[in-house]
Amino acid sequence: MSTSKPTKPSRPFDLIAFDWDGTLFDSTAIITRCIQAAVEDVGGRRPSDRDAAYVIGLGLMQALAHAAPDVPPSKYAELGARYKHHYTAHQNDISLFEGVLPLLADLKARNYVLAVATGKSRRGLNEVLKTSELHGLFHASRTADETAGKPNPLMLKELMQEFGVPAERVLMVGDTTHDLQMALNAGCPSVGVSYGAHEPAAFAELKPLFVAHTVAELQAWFATHA
Repeated sequence: MSTSKPTKPSRPFDLIAFDWDGTLFDSTAIITRCIQAAVEDVGGRRPSDRDAAYVIGLGLMQALAHAAPDVPPSKYAELGARYKHHYTAHQNDISLFEGVLPLLADLKARNYVLAVATGKSRRGLNEVLKTSELHGLFHASRTADETAGKPNPLMLKELMQEFGVPAERVLMVGDTTHDLQMALNAGCPSVGVSYGAHEPAAFAELKPLFVAHTVAELQAWFATHA
């Protein structure tokens, strides 16, 4: 009769990719106001809070064009400049969601590959990583301006290739339907968070494994499922 103990199943993921704004950084309200102000600055109709928040996570110009359908393409450069002006004025007002640092530190200590997949620009992400306590926690990152905007899966596919991780072992964590659709397009599982830009009612059809309503819930899910 064998006395060997049953082996514990291996963990289901090797690489965890996080969206930035609205998932790790509590920036949804400020980004929404900056989008609204930028549109008004160039003579467009002020988008509603819901419409402005909906485009968070997309590439900057893709987001602004969607939020300001009455602004002609000839004004897109000015629109982008005005958004950057307003965001720069408020970027130091933004902070990490409570519990994010312990969550990421725990996952890194457990030898997960941690990455960022964001609609921010490379310059914008580099600036915030240098000025936050997150510096050094991530193994890699991808931004919309160096790959493709969400929900195009290129960000995740490049991360898979870089680390040699198959799609089914990459987990995407995000607060928008753009994040979850990107994961679906890449063939990756996902987890949604409801405390960011999009209402979680829209998440169901994108089949996330779980929807966390707080960072504490997200950490608890990782503790039992990852």
